[in-house]
Amino acid sequence: MHFAFDTLLLQRHFPIGAELLPTGGVHFRVWAPAARHMKVVLLDAINQQPSATVNEPRYIEMSAEGNGYWSCLVTQAEANMRYYFLLNNQEKKLPDPASRFQPQGPHDASQIIDCTRFSWTDDQWKGIARHRIIYEMHVGTFTRDGTYRAAAEELSELARLGVTVIELMPLAEFSGEFGWGYDGVDFFAPYHHYGTPDDLRNFIDRAHALGIGVILDVVYNHCGSNGCYLAQFSPDYFTDRYHCEWGDAFNFDGPHSAPVREFIIANAIYWVSEFHMDGFRLDATQQMFDASDEHIIAALIREARRAAGARRLFIVGENEPQDVKVIQPSHEGGYDLDCVWNDDFHHAAMVALKGMSEAYFTDYQGSPQEFVSIAKYGFLYQGQWYRWQKKRRGTPSFDVASSAFVHFIQNHDQIANTGLGKRLHELTHPGLFRAFTALLLLGPATPMLFQGQEFCASSPFLYFADHTGDLADQVRQGRKAFLHQFPSLAAPDTQDYLSQPDDPHTFLRCQLNLSERELHKTAYALHQDLLQLRKDDPVFSHAQLQRIDGAVLTANAFILRFFASTDITDDRLLIINLGHDLTLSPLAEPLLAPPPNRAWYLLWSSEQPRYGGRGTGSIQTEDHWQLPAYSAQVFASQCSVSIDRGDTHHER
Repeated sequence: MHFAFDTLLLQRHFPIGAELLPTGGVHFRVWAPAARHMKVVLLDAINQQPSATVNEPRYIEMSAEGNGYWSCLVTQAEANMRYYFLLNNQEKKLPDPASRFQPQGPHDASQIIDCTRFSWTDDQWKGIARHRIIYEMHVGTFTRDGTYRAAAEELSELARLGVTVIELMPLAEFSGEFGWGYDGVDFFAPYHHYGTPDDLRNFIDRAHALGIGVILDVVYNHCGSNGCYLAQFSPDYFTDRYHCEWGDAFNFDGPHSAPVREFIIANAIYWVSEFHMDGFRLDATQQMFDASDEHIIAALIREARRAAGARRLFIVGENEPQDVKVIQPSHEGGYDLDCVWNDDFHHAAMVALKGMSEAYFTDYQGSPQEFVSIAKYGFLYQGQWYRWQKKRRGTPSFDVASSAFVHFIQNHDQIANTGLGKRLHELTHPGLFRAFTALLLLGPATPMLFQGQEFCASSPFLYFADHTGDLADQVRQGRKAFLHQFPSLAAPDTQDYLSQPDDPHTFLRCQLNLSERELHKTAYALHQDLLQLRKDDPVFSHAQLQRIDGAVLTANAFILRFFASTDITDDRLLIINLGHDLTLSPLAEPLLAPPPNRAWYLLWSSEQPRYGGRGTGSIQTEDHWQLPAYSAQVFASQCSVSIDRGDTHHER
C-alpha cells in the first residue's frame, strides 16, 4: 500500500490539486490538517448537453497521509468534471485550494483540467531578450470583449508598436464579474470571466510567435477576503505575527509553514510550466514577511527558474521601501529579481508634469537635478529622511545597473489615484507629455507603458471591484479614505464626483477604444517612433552604451549624455526643456562638447508636427543653442558636419 502511494505521488507534477495521471484516473491531493475526515465529491462536467443524463454526485473517501495531506485516486474521473471537498462530514462545499479552474466563480465547484490537450507551437521560444519594453495590461478592459481571445487578436499590433513584454495584471480567480485582480483567492485558477485556461495558453503561444514575452502579476502577500477558503483547510495558511496592509499575511516562517511555502512555490512553477509564462511581477514584496534562512521570494524564484530550464525568465518586483536586496544576486543574500519598480522616477515626473506636490509626492520637486540623479544612480531616496513617512527611505543603488529599474509615468495604481482616473496627457501640457515620453522610452532604465498610454486613450482607469453588501460599503469607504491623503481629492465637491468601485459603469468606462490608435495617431506615432529608435539605435539599445552622465543646464532644463563604447565615438545627447523657449549661451557645460573631430546633428525632436508639435527650427549655432519650450531633442555625433547660418546638415 505504501509502495502504491509513493508511485502515485511520483506521477504527479505538483504536490497539490487534481491531476490526471498517465496511468489513468485523477489523483486528488490537498493539505488540510484541520480535517478529521475528508471526501471529494465528483460532479459531471458543466458542458453536458441538455438531453444528456446527469449523474448523481459521487462521494469518495480520501486517505490521510499522516502529514496533514489527504489524497485519493479516482479512476472514473476525467477532464472537465467538477468537484469539491467536504471536511469533517460538514455540508459546506469547499473548492480546491489548488483548483486549476473555477468555471462558475470562487464559491462554486472546481474543474479538472487537462493541460496536455493544448498544442503549443513555441518550441523555439527562448524567453525574453535584453530589449525589454513592458506593456501593463488589464485583460478585462484592454478590449471591449474583455477576454484572452480578444486580447490575442491585438498582439500583432502591440508587436508592431515595439512591445516586447506584456505584464498581465493578476489573473487568479476572484469574486465578482469585474475587478483589478489583486484580491485573488484561487491562485492556480485563471479568472473565468476572461476565458478558459486554454484561451490563456493560446494568448501566450501567439505572443511568443510574435516575439513578445508574457509575465504575470502575482499577489503572494495576502489573499482576497471574498471567496478565500484556505483557512478552513488550515488556519496555518496565515499568521497574525505580521501586519499586512490588505489582509492576513501568509505564514512563510511560523509553525507549520512548510506546506504554505510549498503552495506558493508550486504556484510559481505552475504558471511557468503549464502556461509558459516568462516570469512575474511580484506585488508589494515588502509585505511578504519571512524571517527564514531563505526568503520565500528567493526560494520561489530559484525554483521557477529551475522549472523554466533553458528558457529565460524575467522577474520584476514592486518594493515601496526601495530595498535593493530584492535585485541583488542570491549569492550576496539577495532575492535575485531582474528589475524593481522605481517609484522615485514616477513621483518626480508627476510633480514636473502636473505641478502637484501633495501626499506621497510631497518629497519631490520635479527638478532637472532629480532626473539627472535618477538616470545616474537609480533611486533618489537611498537612505535619506522621507518627510511623508517620517522615516528614512531607500537603500544605496549606486552600483546597480540602470536597466534593473523599471520606469513609468503611468500604471494602474497611479492613474486611478488621480481620483477621476484621468490619463496623464489630460493633466499636463502636450509638449511636456511628449518630452517625458522621450525621457521614459529613451532613458537608461527599463520602460513600462500602461495600456492605452501609447495612443493617449480617452478612457479613464478607475478603481473597480464587484462586491456586494457590507463588503462593497467597506471598499467604497476604504477607497475614499485612501484618497483623502490628497487634499485636492478630500474636498466634498470632489468626493461627489468619485466613481463607485462596485458600479458596473465604472468598469465599462475603463475599457479601451482601440480605434483611437488612428484617431490619436500623433500620439501613436510618437510612441512607435521612440520605441523604434530605442530598438535600432546602437547606443539607446545599450548594444554600444558605455555609460551615462548628465547635467543641469538651467532651472528648467537638463541634459543626459549617452557615451558609446570605447571604440565608438558616436555619442548621443538627450536634452529636456521643462520650461519656456530657452537660449543656451554661453555653452559652459562639458557634456555639450561633441567628441573630437565630430559635431552634433539633430536626430529626433518631440516638436515634429508628426507628433502634434509646432515644428523644430534651428537648434544650434556656433555660439548658442535654442531649445523649444516643453520639448525633448536627441542629438548624435558624426564626422563631416557643416554648420551654415544655424542650419545643421549631416553627411554619411
